[in-house]
Amino acid sequence: MKGPIGVGTGLRSVQARRLRESRNLASLGRRVWRSRGGLIGGSIVIVALCAAAIGPYLLPVDPIEVDLGNRLAPPFWQAQGSAVHPLGTDHLGRDVLARLLHGSRISMMVGLVTVVVAGSLGVSLGLVSGYFGGTLDAVIMRAADVQQAFPFLALAITVVAVLGPSTRNIIIILGVGGWVLFARVTRAEVLRAREEVYVEAAGSIGASNVRIVVRHIMPNIASPIIVLASFAFSLMVVSESALSFIGLGVQPPTPSWGSMLYDARNYLEAAWWLPSFPGLAIMFLVLGVNIFGDWLRDYLDPRMRVL
Repeated sequence: MKGPIGVGTGLRSVQARRLRESRNLASLGRRVWRSRGGLIGGSIVIVALCAAAIGPYLLPVDPIEVDLGNRLAPPFWQAQGSAVHPLGTDHLGRDVLARLLHGSRISMMVGLVTVVVAGSLGVSLGLVSGYFGGTLDAVIMRAADVQQAFPFLALAITVVAVLGPSTRNIIIILGVGGWVLFARVTRAEVLRAREEVYVEAAGSIGASNVRIVVRHIMPNIASPIIVLASFAFSLMVVSESALSFIGLGVQPPTPSWGSMLYDARNYLEAAWWLPSFPGLAIMFLVLGVNIFGDWLRDYLDPRMRVL
């Protein structure tokens, strides 16, 4: 009798968990819909994700194909514009819209991967530093101080000089350069959480340090880390564009928003669309992520919820 009862209990617990998850998702969707900031920011983020995921398939144009006979063609709504190139062409006759869509993949990929790298490293070190304290805390925090004192551009130039410019290396630069903020925020949250009653209770019944950190502290400090990750994503996108603009990031002919701005620097008056569209793409993506991150902070903070 124990076997079937155990199986039935397990199935019911799984079903109950799935029901709770579906209700949480439904509640999240309703709150996004009711919030102007959440709706606007979430819509921009979804559009950016769709553009990166399926945009190049909807516009099957080679973004690096050179057509000197059609160089500096304006957008389709201007005289001499063409629907074949809706946003015009650049100084080499390459389609601007196709380059924007392919560049969105670079920006989104670099932003997501670097946040994962920096977040994983920073959160791990912050947990160790805040929970164990002592010498480990001092060493990790002094390493963070040294990291912050070292100029970011000097670090980027050093890594590029050793490894060469590439997408992989720009991820290394941004990931290594971005862990400090995650570590400091995590450490501060752990210092607060480890004094809570539930942590003391877990320790009093013999729970190991790993169990206390993973099962009790991490779930209670996840909210500020998630919000921090959303804002760090915006910072990584801007940083990738800046490094690509000065030649330390994604290399030609691979399209990226930063390199598109670099190519457009000599055509500000003759072809206004060359700097405008990649600049607007960066602005709207960063704005959307920041607005959604601001709403997410309010949503995850129980003190600011209005039921």
